[in-house]
Amino acid sequence: MDYKTIILDKNKGIATITLNRPDRLNALSSEMSREIWHAIEETESDTSSRVLVLTGTGRAFCAGEDVKERPGDSAEVRQRQTPLTKLSGGPKGLMKYADTFRNMVKPTIAAVNGFAVGQGLSLAMSCDIRIASEDARFGAIWVRRGIPPESAGAYLLTQLVGPAKACELVFTGKMLSAGEAKDIGLVNEVVPADQLQEATREMARSIAEGPPIAIGTAKMMIYQALETSLAVSSRLEFFGQDYSFNTEDREEGIRSFLEKRPPEFKGK
Repeated sequence: MDYKTIILDKNKGIATITLNRPDRLNALSSEMSREIWHAIEETESDTSSRVLVLTGTGRAFCAGEDVKERPGDSAEVRQRQTPLTKLSGGPKGLMKYADTFRNMVKPTIAAVNGFAVGQGLSLAMSCDIRIASEDARFGAIWVRRGIPPESAGAYLLTQLVGPAKACELVFTGKMLSAGEAKDIGLVNEVVPADQLQEATREMARSIAEGPPIAIGTAKMMIYQALETSLAVSSRLEFFGQDYSFNTEDREEGIRSFLEKRPPEFKGK
């Protein structure tokens, strides 16, 4: 596919989606959303890509939804909608990034190069790991636009920073620096702006060289632990261990340890 608003790059097991509307601070247009989804589907089906990185060009990671192109704000669309059509649409579209990234076997990393606000914040929080440039800024600014959080923003923020801090950030809509975001657990790491790409590549490379079956299973177990009891989580761990024990990667892990050499995992 010939992308116009994003760049999809694949290199050495790492797929990178770069939001590329710097003149609009990488705000999510309908065209960009379609292209992101196509790139995600392409990456999911590509077994050679073991990690997905999401980043942006220019001064922003993503400035949220492009309100100038939001069709739901038009009088025509509002008039055409009925309670039944709204109900049938449900919340699925609003949680699509969080749901997709959480259920994706491949680990995801957000390399936050600048502003991540509104839906852009949700997009970053949907990823498994967040590495931020010192220039990054984070904002749960929905209330400033007269709306509550969207795109699973309240759900993700509460899980990452706890309910009290989530309330503070959502109710005030205040912006956070990269350092403040790290202090409250919103991001994993903060690096100088000129080191963001290399730091992200290093993290992605380390994951891509690992055993994808074990990592994918571990990812499922981690997120399931947020919603289940210890007993259920233990059963999932038992079956995950049993499943991984029957893979070539497990044999390679043991063999490479005994032979004192780096492992070469094939995802089999």
